[in-house]
Order: sequence, then C-alpha cells, then structure tokens
Amino acid sequence: ATAAALERFTINFTITNLPYNSDLDNPDSAKFRATQRVTAALLDNLLKQTGIGPHFHGCKTTGFRYGPGRHRDETRVDAVCTYRKEPSAAPLDRVGLYH
Repeated sequence: ATAAALERFTINFTITNLPYNSDLDNPDSAKFRATQRVTAALLDNLLKQTGIGPHFHGCKTTGFRYGPGRHRDETRVDAVCTYRKEPSAAPLDRVGLYH
C-alpha cells in the first residue's frame, strides 16, 4: 500500500472589515503575528467542517496585502493549507471547498 502524501493548496480571501496597514507587511510585527494566528485558526475551524475535514492537516497564513489601487479599507489574505491525500482519494474539489 502506498502511504498518503501531504498535499498543499492555496487559499486567497478578503477580510472586508479589516483595514490594511503597514504592520501587516512586516512578519515580525505584533499585528502581523496576531492576525496570522487568528486567520489560521478560523481557516482551520472552517476547513475541518468540509469534505476534506478528516484529512485536513492545517493552514498557515503566508501574507497580507491590500486591493487594487489604494483600496486599503480591507485586507487580502494568502494562506497555504495541507491535507493528507490517500492514494485512492479523488482529487481535491477546489470549487466545492469554496461553497
């Protein structure tokens, strides 16, 4: 039997009620670390309730940015998540995961 492999996928979303500021550009800032912790915990809780829940491993927020132009009243979030893919499992349904 082939062992399950850890597969990665990215998630990008926007927090419409979190104004972007330059602290979110600095991975060493308290604001970055706190926001990183909270977004990862929320993503983990959310994804555990989806079809990949039993195989879900965790998410890490990799960065924050602001929207096009000077649209800084919201924050875009980039995260990388991992799950254990069994050899017999169907490919990850990325569309279904978002709905």
